Amino acid sequence: MQTPAKEAPSGNDTPRGVDRRLTSYGDPGFSKFLRRTFLASAGLDAEDLSRPVVGIVNTASDYTTCHRDMPQLIEHVKRGVMEAGGLPFVFPVMSLGEILTSPTTMLFRNLMAMELEEQIKSQPMDSVVLLGGCDKTVPAELMAAASADVPAISLVVGPMSVGSYKGERLGACTDCRRMWSDYRGGRLNEESIAEVSQELAPTAGTCMVMGTASTMACIVEALGMGLPFSGTAPAVSSQRLRLAVATGRRAVEIAVADRRPSHLLSEGSFRNAAAVLAAVSGSTNAVIHLTAIARRLKIELSLEDIHRIAAGVPLLVDCKPAGRNYLPDMHRDGGVPALLKALEPLLDLDALTITGETLGEVLDGMTGPQPWQDTIRTLDNPLGPSGSLVALRGSLAPDGAVIKAAAASGHLLVHEGPACVFDSLEDLEARLDDESLALTPGHVLVMRNIGPVGAGMPEAGSIPIPRYLAEQGVKDMVRISDGRMSGTAYGTIVLHCTPEAALGGPLALVRDGDPIRVDVPNRTVDLLVDDKELARRRAAFAAPPLPERGWSRLYASSVTQASDGADLDFLQ
Repeated sequence: MQTPAKEAPSGNDTPRGVDRRLTSYGDPGFSKFLRRTFLASAGLDAEDLSRPVVGIVNTASDYTTCHRDMPQLIEHVKRGVMEAGGLPFVFPVMSLGEILTSPTTMLFRNLMAMELEEQIKSQPMDSVVLLGGCDKTVPAELMAAASADVPAISLVVGPMSVGSYKGERLGACTDCRRMWSDYRGGRLNEESIAEVSQELAPTAGTCMVMGTASTMACIVEALGMGLPFSGTAPAVSSQRLRLAVATGRRAVEIAVADRRPSHLLSEGSFRNAAAVLAAVSGSTNAVIHLTAIARRLKIELSLEDIHRIAAGVPLLVDCKPAGRNYLPDMHRDGGVPALLKALEPLLDLDALTITGETLGEVLDGMTGPQPWQDTIRTLDNPLGPSGSLVALRGSLAPDGAVIKAAAASGHLLVHEGPACVFDSLEDLEARLDDESLALTPGHVLVMRNIGPVGAGMPEAGSIPIPRYLAEQGVKDMVRISDGRMSGTAYGTIVLHCTPEAALGGPLALVRDGDPIRVDVPNRTVDLLVDDKELARRRAAFAAPPLPERGWSRLYASSVTQASDGADLDFLQ
């Protein structure tokens, strides 16, 4: 993992405030005159226009239920900006709601990053507040901020409150999957599953388990791009509103100090983020997102780097799907600052933060988790061993794959079984529950052509257990794909196999009945078919056609592999 040296911020003569990035008419004076003329129509006077301009990214949408309370959050950020002497400008950016976007929000993460980067670069703003929350919004915003390199601070909407059903605490979306599995297996009836659906997502906010949204919220703090406690404060809490005000104030400070992402984010920042990712047993999606953000800064962060860091960090946070609790519980126990304090011996304490202090200075004087704080553990009393995320390689994934070992079944971490191959999502939906396949718990379910090029990399890697096996009580099987899974999912699931099937990777060569061996302790995933047979199959391989037009065409023709962050090659 290498990073180029960064120069310290220095003063410059770049125009500030509304005089930044003037629209060109061939006469700068006329450009300024026109700008002030039209801003006067918004009720702004000369005193207003003398202030630092803070852009506020609005990702609210009726299609993104997680962001339901964002309008209220925006008003509090604006208040903080004005209290600190800044001038807030709210602007909309595409919103990526995980549940209501087809075929997958991952297809549009890079598009959102492109749009936001260009908006930041083309409009006058001295700093920008990145308001996000739902899974792909936060990484897209961080990618954009890294590329635009304007002072930026991130604020997530916060996690939902926890629901309840018949005395049991419930939350999206780990419990969504568990309850649906019980329904498929006949352990819940129609009435019960309908009742449960009303309790799994009871408030505004993001999923309150350690899924992708929660993982990225914690990573924002670990990177130093958000204020302390901003990653875990519940969406509907008064603290979330106070954090919004404080974020607005800080946005003015970083504008005046010209504290940019390139000055803030270093190799050490990403090492710290990877340590937090491992300690929370976070979403495997964060591996892709962290890599993409780092590459925007020309920092070489690899799957092997993340694996190496994770191998030295035990599981410290007791949140689903690897644990029992929820993000509000983590917040009650001190949030990310308490976790960072617990991890202090393993962190780069010289990494800078949005406060202007080093991480070490932020942690000075803080106490670690106390005995009553049972959601965040200490290094000498971890919840689980190190290696919650494991990078695999082998003949089935020569450029790498990943498994969340902490959420897998122990008896399947070393497993050999015959493959059952599904060529597409349509194929999976049509045949998964077909009893004529005669699947057993020992089969290895293979889902291919759902990688970045093949399908935009949907969260289809967590293949459901076939209904007839679920009815027999089977709750886990080995599953392998070139796609992703939700951070809220669990099971013995090998993901991000690279190269993907659509590019002719080994996954494209698997046939039904082929023996596959997964050995997580030894970090291998292998297709046990002789080289001559594989060469014969490779010669017969034909790549699927690319989409004919539009964004999907540009994406498929330019997207990199998961191991490189699944970004567009011309943006890295």
